[in-house]
Amino acid sequence: MDLRFGDSKPTDEERAAIDALLGPPESAWEGADDRTDADLRWARGGRAARERRDLLLPGLHAVNDRVGWISEGALGYLCRRLTVPPAEAYGVATFYSLFAMKPRPATVLRVCTDLACAARGSAELCSSLTSRLGEPGAPVDGAVWESSPCLGLCERAPAALLVRAGRTEAPPALEEAPPAGVSGRGGVGNLPPAATAVFAPARPDTVTLTPEEAAPEPGPGAAAPQAGQKDLILLRRVGVVDPTSLDDYRADGGYRALRRAFAIGPTEVVREVTDAGLVGRGGAAFPTGRKWQATAAQADGPHYLVCNADESEPGTFKDRVLMEGDPYALIEAMTIAGYAVGAHRGFLYLRGEYPRALARLEHAIDRARHRGLLGDDVLGQGYAFDIEIRRGAGAYICGEETALFNSIEGYRGEPRSKPPFPVEKGLFGKPTAANNVETLVNVLPILNLGAEAYAAIGTGRSTGPKLFCVSGNVDRPGVYELPFGATLRDLLDLAGPPERMRAVLLGGAAGGFVRPDELDIPLTFEGTREAGTTLGSGVVLVLDDTVALPRILLRIAEFFRDESCGQCVPCRVGTVRQEEALHRIADRTGAAAASDIALLREVGSAMRDASICGLGQTAWNAVESAVDRLGAYE
Repeated sequence: MDLRFGDSKPTDEERAAIDALLGPPESAWEGADDRTDADLRWARGGRAARERRDLLLPGLHAVNDRVGWISEGALGYLCRRLTVPPAEAYGVATFYSLFAMKPRPATVLRVCTDLACAARGSAELCSSLTSRLGEPGAPVDGAVWESSPCLGLCERAPAALLVRAGRTEAPPALEEAPPAGVSGRGGVGNLPPAATAVFAPARPDTVTLTPEEAAPEPGPGAAAPQAGQKDLILLRRVGVVDPTSLDDYRADGGYRALRRAFAIGPTEVVREVTDAGLVGRGGAAFPTGRKWQATAAQADGPHYLVCNADESEPGTFKDRVLMEGDPYALIEAMTIAGYAVGAHRGFLYLRGEYPRALARLEHAIDRARHRGLLGDDVLGQGYAFDIEIRRGAGAYICGEETALFNSIEGYRGEPRSKPPFPVEKGLFGKPTAANNVETLVNVLPILNLGAEAYAAIGTGRSTGPKLFCVSGNVDRPGVYELPFGATLRDLLDLAGPPERMRAVLLGGAAGGFVRPDELDIPLTFEGTREAGTTLGSGVVLVLDDTVALPRILLRIAEFFRDESCGQCVPCRVGTVRQEEALHRIADRTGAAAASDIALLREVGSAMRDASICGLGQTAWNAVESAVDRLGAYE
């Protein structure tokens, strides 16, 4: 592809997809067909057009959803509309795995081959699809299938996601028309989406290439084996309350926490969150109250709130269950967080592989706007706050908060060096508070119960309830809620452990393995740390003795090699060297593998000490724990 503006023109369909997002071009400088006399006198665009660069990713989605791939003509037209150099836009488009820059069929079947699915038979599924449809990437009957990283459907592994580009019908209408001036869209460039279907568990006889033939997905409560239990806090509405009904949410106590926030004021909200001891649930465990206080204290403005819903860690699906089963809770929590940090605009960055969560959240945001729960005057309190959904496009690194900021702004999703920290210069260079879904939803019980009552749940240093994503070789996989301090054994007893357990992976691909004789580890941040492992985002992947551990380790290495953004040498080179070494020792043990294990330690140490972000710093963790704790290559 030529990286300058060329002579390629967009098709009518591509132009329509972009114009539906950006509106019709106002001049020939933006891509209008007819040049007027005014266009000859001055050039339009400039700073005003460049300030719309954050619409680049939604624009790429719009074309990809409509056509199935992004042509040179479509990319050039989008670049003219946004005044973005084609070379830069090409670098952004090729950064994400969900976009195609070469012609491909409109229907794509993505089959997960990551850790949980590998433990539940994804290899057999891929073998069957190869016999039936040909090799991955080979077009057949207007469709193509390919292997995929984790799809976030681990409780129903093995999983597959079917996407068919080109659906253009309008979204369902609201029950009532929104007030004048209120948008009927929950995000930018999200509607109309491509047609999608989920197959989970995916079997050779159930997978189809026609979305309309797919069986309906089970309700969100199916992913929460504890659904309906009275003692739940975060999951108490999942599978019980209709997630599409704002009235049902409010009847069950919804928006009581927001009303209390308005009653006590933003400073007291931050104090409540601080006194409750809430820390981030994405893995870093940074105190949420401190982050909010630091953001609110910044004199520069405007302030922004970002919800990180790009949970791409293999084995993680708790945020998906919350968004599908209790979307209004997240919207209420984001509104409270925005109020506390002085933000009037929130961005919800949602991973691109979550079509049902997208539909639920867009509907919920529309309803909240219509009822005055979002917009210029939330609950009549004189506070303005609104939420935009931005879809990711298949990049694990965008779960890192600064990479996520770059993605929203229309750049490659590469992490930034710190300092400055996001609370000082985050999204668009302004003070930003970024939290993941589970962290934000915890704010509701803090305000409803009070900080003291919330802090009494769990332990002194790890307070409140915690969600755990249990998958792999267990009888009842799903999201479980337990107070901090419960042991790993307590959790596995709920899920039904296998008789011959080989190992448990805590924290996902960036986590560490523990042995079957270590199940009494307390599930707290400090408890897992003292045991030489990590709690991470709450992944608990159980493997029995039928799973080939070397193959799992190799898949972890492949994952990090693929997902490294390539920005820094330790990670870009180290992840490749790690995979190469694991390939060499896959069929060797003992002394024959010793030299490569020594090399792995050296490479792992270099990645941990010198990588810019957490991806490279943790890429060696699981392999190291398998070698040291499980004797994987002895």
